[in-house]
Amino acid sequence: MTLELDHVRIGEEPGAALPVVSVVAAPGHPGVVAVETEQAPVLASLVAGGRMRPDDGRVLLDGHDDVAAVRRSFALVDTPGIAEPFPVMTLGRIVREELAFAGRRPSRAHVTTVLDELGMREYADTHVQRVPTDVRVRLLVELALLRDGVTGLVLTSPERHGGAVADWFAVVRDVARRGVTVVVVTSKAAAATVETLLDTVGSDAGTHPDTDSDGDSAAGTDGRATDAAAAPDTTPTEGPDDATRTDGGEPRLPSDPEAPATVPTEAPA
Repeated sequence: MTLELDHVRIGEEPGAALPVVSVVAAPGHPGVVAVETEQAPVLASLVAGGRMRPDDGRVLLDGHDDVAAVRRSFALVDTPGIAEPFPVMTLGRIVREELAFAGRRPSRAHVTTVLDELGMREYADTHVQRVPTDVRVRLLVELALLRDGVTGLVLTSPERHGGAVADWFAVVRDVARRGVTVVVVTSKAAAATVETLLDTVGSDAGTHPDTDSDGDSAAGTDGRATDAAAAPDTTPTEGPDDATRTDGGEPRLPSDPEAPATVPTEAPA
């Protein structure tokens, strides 16, 4: 799935709210949009995610002008004012809400499973504003991918949370290697660093555990699970704390090659 922003713009120059930008993103090839000012990253993300039409230019998915398909396929991740968690939310609460949003049972056991698989159990009661940027980005990215039909991500301004660019870009690299199409909207300074790291995305793709000898994802060519266990469990429960799965299964994350999955912080359309 290839996403192309072809000379998109919002507003008139000089001083356009979103100056002209172009980018191409595909599985294994993240796209980088470098913009400045407080408003431009949000506008660029909304356009890239199919939530807003530009005044000029085109947004193409696999060569087609289909904004509805872009919206269905791409999740906005950590977009200020649109798809970001409240700073004082704990990681445990974020996971719980995102599991519910994705149609999965948000029991305490399942929240713990998700945090364990991500290596974040120690942060369960920590406010998201206090965790390292790469931890925040990985959490929100993996949760966004739990959403049904999502095979692409638009990550907004991860540099605003501080930390080394290489650390949070490692998360982008990992999901790109799994066949997810990723657009990173970031500052020009951070984009310059990202450009030097793009070659590392495919450096060991041939040996990545989530790919077979032909380079296709073990979960399928779209990077999503083919196992029935990855399908959302939408059976009603009495409450999030005492809910349990009748089949004894647990939610799996995309990082688990047996059953990739994903989750969001964005309100449904």
